[in-house]
Amino acid sequence: MQPVVTAAQMAAADKAAIEQLGIGNVRLMELAGMRTADVVRELAGNGKLAACLFLVVCGKGNNGGDGFVLARHLLNAGAAADLVLLHPRSALSEVNLEGLRTLDAYARDTGRLRLFGSVPEALPFVMETGYHAIIDAVLGTGLRISTPRQPLPPPLGEGIELLASVRKRCGAPLVAIDVPSGLDASSGMAAEPAVTADLTVTMAFLKTGFFFNEGPALTGDIRTAEISVPGFLLPDETCRLADRAYAAEQFVLRNPSGAKHLSGKVLVIAGSHSRHSSMLGAALLSVKAAIKTGAGYVCAAIPESGAAALHAFAPEAVVIGQNIDAIREKAEWADAVLMGCGLGRDPVNVAFIRDLLREPAITGKKLVLDADALYAISGKAILQEETDLSETLLTPHFGEFSRLSGIPAAAVGADPLTIASDFAGRHRVNLLLKGHPTILAGADGSLMINDTGTEALSTAGSGDVLAGMVVALAAKGAPVFDAGAAAAWFHGRAGDLADEVSSLVSADGILNAIPSAVHEIFERGE
Repeated sequence: MQPVVTAAQMAAADKAAIEQLGIGNVRLMELAGMRTADVVRELAGNGKLAACLFLVVCGKGNNGGDGFVLARHLLNAGAAADLVLLHPRSALSEVNLEGLRTLDAYARDTGRLRLFGSVPEALPFVMETGYHAIIDAVLGTGLRISTPRQPLPPPLGEGIELLASVRKRCGAPLVAIDVPSGLDASSGMAAEPAVTADLTVTMAFLKTGFFFNEGPALTGDIRTAEISVPGFLLPDETCRLADRAYAAEQFVLRNPSGAKHLSGKVLVIAGSHSRHSSMLGAALLSVKAAIKTGAGYVCAAIPESGAAALHAFAPEAVVIGQNIDAIREKAEWADAVLMGCGLGRDPVNVAFIRDLLREPAITGKKLVLDADALYAISGKAILQEETDLSETLLTPHFGEFSRLSGIPAAAVGADPLTIASDFAGRHRVNLLLKGHPTILAGADGSLMINDTGTEALSTAGSGDVLAGMVVALAAKGAPVFDAGAAAAWFHGRAGDLADEVSSLVSADGILNAIPSAVHEIFERGE
């Protein structure tokens, strides 16, 4: 799985590479510029650059230094370039000045490089020129945005506006080095203006800001460049990106000589029914999802009036009533328990859920709490009690998490990784924070992002399907944290496969696409 780092973690890794491994800053800059040049050559088509012209806009920091190196490698490959400096030479570090002096020589000796000392100086020339690609080397990971659309001072804003104007005029792809300028690499909040890149070549590791707030809209396609900053320099708690191989590892296949009770025993406590309303559908979806995700034996504790409907929808499932004694007995039998989907929020149902959560037979198992179970524990002391919840997974969306944590949803959205991690650590519980991306925060400090799925998942019942998938993977052997992350991956992929038109996908469609998402992995031998 790829690491996903904050700006601070990236800076620490760079520092460790320099101090512990002896990889000098000049070498890091050389590798960054060279790796980006390789990608730009690909864009130009099979490395044929002799007829290509590029625009490179450079700031005064290391990102600008990467741009100097990139320009040199493009010139070495036969291309021509216009390079715009946003700051006077007196503002550059000695390392960058060295790179710029080399370019001075290239400009003199090759005739294929024009150097401009400011945006006003460049404007009469670059606005009349067609380019094969435009390179953003203005700002790197050092930018911090405290409020959305925070204005950037000149000449940074002028440089970014120049990039946007040229891109719009000539239609050339815009390539950002490391991070689109104006984007906070940690939070994904953006300044005003900010670069909208067609492609971002990021150094060493993915950045957390690529996945949140404005990040997905600004980064375009992402390539990760290897620049000799190894992963072992990162702390153990570094966030990771769930991927296909990881999801496959958590999907335990049945033993050919095994029996149903050895393939994952699931108890689902879900659904409610009254003369005013019914939420039995949530129970049906979660039960069927557990079955389709490969659980060997599923028992559903639902209102007795719903037994016939469940037998028709999922004849494989065993049905019991919502009686605490019967549930306690089945919880002792189960490998994993799911509680909450459609259980209801009236006082009687809430009291019922809280009573169940004080049963050691339930809290002692791998436990998934979703929907109305989350409502029942919001603002209450259950999470503060001494019960061991290290194998419990909470699965809220942002609104439910806001109710759970007491933190406004907007504040959660501004820094979801940090807030989710703090909450999980403080309450010694695992958290699956639903959204795009989905965040997994572990009781042990583990942190993961899953970015599969599209708007196809934004449909009623989708969360019930996910909850059933999680409990099935947990019952089959995956730790509950890993079950949550892998289920989120499969859930997103099933949404992709459910229909060619994402906006037509229903929860039932996601449900029926689960086998296809699983087949896809194992057909590839993963």
